[in-house]
Amino acid sequence: MRCAPFVTNILMCGVGGQGVILASDILTTAAMLAGHDVKKSEVHGMAQRGGSVNTHVRYGTSVSSPLIPIGCANAMLSFELLESLRYIEFLAPDAFAVVNLLEIVPTTVSSGPFKYPHDAIEHLRRHVPVTAIDALAVARGMGSARTANTVLLGALSTKLEIPEDVWVAAIYRSVPPGTEKVNAMAFTEGRRRSREVE
Repeated sequence: MRCAPFVTNILMCGVGGQGVILASDILTTAAMLAGHDVKKSEVHGMAQRGGSVNTHVRYGTSVSSPLIPIGCANAMLSFELLESLRYIEFLAPDAFAVVNLLEIVPTTVSSGPFKYPHDAIEHLRRHVPVTAIDALAVARGMGSARTANTVLLGALSTKLEIPEDVWVAAIYRSVPPGTEKVNAMAFTEGRRRSREVE
């Protein structure tokens, strides 16, 4: 499969209720504000909360399809460790991953013979460089656990060429009214934490 030139492909994955869709909305808005052509696709699991959720965001000079071809994702933003393993095949050889240090055991694992792979991050690191952040702990430390998704976006943003002020403008346009400031602060903290772990 040939990957489209001049297109950046970001795959986001996680579990329902983690704010994956909102994070992809913020990224999409930021890319549009930066002057890119943008396409987005999202897939929800069978359960709105607890089911697998993934989104494809593609931006560049001209984007023809919202779906990232297998082997063409430039980056993965994973909100949960097991979910990152589900989509390894989408990653390009020179891709990177930003991963939340969070394990959510699926019902199919907790009630059956299968075991959660607690070495998920080590397995992912055998494929691509990984920036790992305990985004939920960072968000709770800032007084709002619900901003873990913008903490992760902050970490991702340090590796993309969209200016910081454009990201902040996208956050103010996308998050629920009244949460703009705390989300912007979480984003900034995510950027700082990303630089610390590199």
